[in-house]
Amino acid sequence: MKRVSILLVGLLLLSAGLAFAGGSKEAATGPVTLTIATVNNPDMVIMQKLSENFTKATNIKLNFVVLPENELRQKVTEDVGLGSGKYDVVTIGTYDTPFWAKNKWISSLEPMFSKMTPAEQTSYDRADLLKPIRSALSYDNALYALPFYGESSMIFYRKDLFQKAGLTMPEAPTWQQIYNFAVKLNDPANGQYGIALRGLPGWGEILAPFDTIINAFGARWFDMNWNPTFNEPAMKKAWEFYKKILTNAGEPSPTTDGYTECLALMQSGKAAMWYDATVSAGTLQAKDSQVAGKIGYALAPSDVKGNTGWLWAWSLGIESASKHKEAAFKFLTWATDRKYIDLVGNTIGWAQVPPGTRESTYTNPQYLAAAPFAGMVLKSIENASYDHPTVQPVPYKGVQYVSIPEFQSLGERVSQELASYITGKETVDQALANSQAAALQVAKQGGYLK
Repeated sequence: MKRVSILLVGLLLLSAGLAFAGGSKEAATGPVTLTIATVNNPDMVIMQKLSENFTKATNIKLNFVVLPENELRQKVTEDVGLGSGKYDVVTIGTYDTPFWAKNKWISSLEPMFSKMTPAEQTSYDRADLLKPIRSALSYDNALYALPFYGESSMIFYRKDLFQKAGLTMPEAPTWQQIYNFAVKLNDPANGQYGIALRGLPGWGEILAPFDTIINAFGARWFDMNWNPTFNEPAMKKAWEFYKKILTNAGEPSPTTDGYTECLALMQSGKAAMWYDATVSAGTLQAKDSQVAGKIGYALAPSDVKGNTGWLWAWSLGIESASKHKEAAFKFLTWATDRKYIDLVGNTIGWAQVPPGTRESTYTNPQYLAAAPFAGMVLKSIENASYDHPTVQPVPYKGVQYVSIPEFQSLGERVSQELASYITGKETVDQALANSQAAALQVAKQGGYLK
């Protein structure tokens, strides 16, 4: 009996170990809990709020880890690099996806799509996803992430303040016009700033809007031979302009303000203008926004180059180390389906549905009626010069980033130099020289510069 008991215990332990070993057998272990790493943007907050609908339908529980943008990038990059599988679903962008796919940090979604029934495939309708976004989230013709929302960048402005001051915003303004408007409307004594702009260091923070200014002013990060170009006059002009507009018409202490802080300034009525992500339009139009109904929209400003709006999509991917890939795929398709867009529209408001992902969104009469910004957003995304971001030829793609893996660290370094210049800790020449040296090191160590 003692031997039989020992044998039975051994078999039970073995079977338990086998049950936990395979991710594909997740259903046999009881209810699955997915851990989802995401950013603290308004659209993601809505997703978290509505996720109980997913759990009720699937019995899959969700654990959200919500982080500021810079911290999210750091923690998720560490996790996928180590392959620890701390997160099942990760929120990544168009920049990360092809590199992470190449490194096998995230799983191809093609095998999971192929397992869908014809009815499920028709219902989800991959072809409805906007082609520029779908292409940016693919590697070797395979889709590795699904877009939760897509965006470009544009100017938001207070129509009431412009009317009061006798100003007219053109559909496609120049940066000089934006500067003139900002100075005219700047009234810090009464808590109103001419413009809100990101100043928080980070390649996904300050460099997002600033890189479009670099492109607009005719500057570039590297020439066609991968020589850094921070020593070119157009680059210096862009740096000096950004500091000038922040100093003369921006919010105080801008280097502490990232996307979330600038959104709060605009939403609370403390800024006359804001240049940032098109996805913000729905939040500014929300019921709790103090400026709802008062916002006008214009294309990303130009200088020697037009069509300078960026292209980005916060998207959902599955970590290769996840033990719950099937459940994770169910969540991905739930959160990026047309039915989810309908859910947001009918429960939260049509102005706040995730934009920039599906063609059908921009033919939906309910959305078009609630979103006066829809046409400008679609135009901004379709006109984004992702493949040809600069006036002069460059060996890279990407509007608000350089499409090389090393840009994440290089961008962080350059953003620190830009912040040091804005706060007066360095001169523009010192900051540019340091950035030039950092870019040269990356070009050499990465094998780009021969």
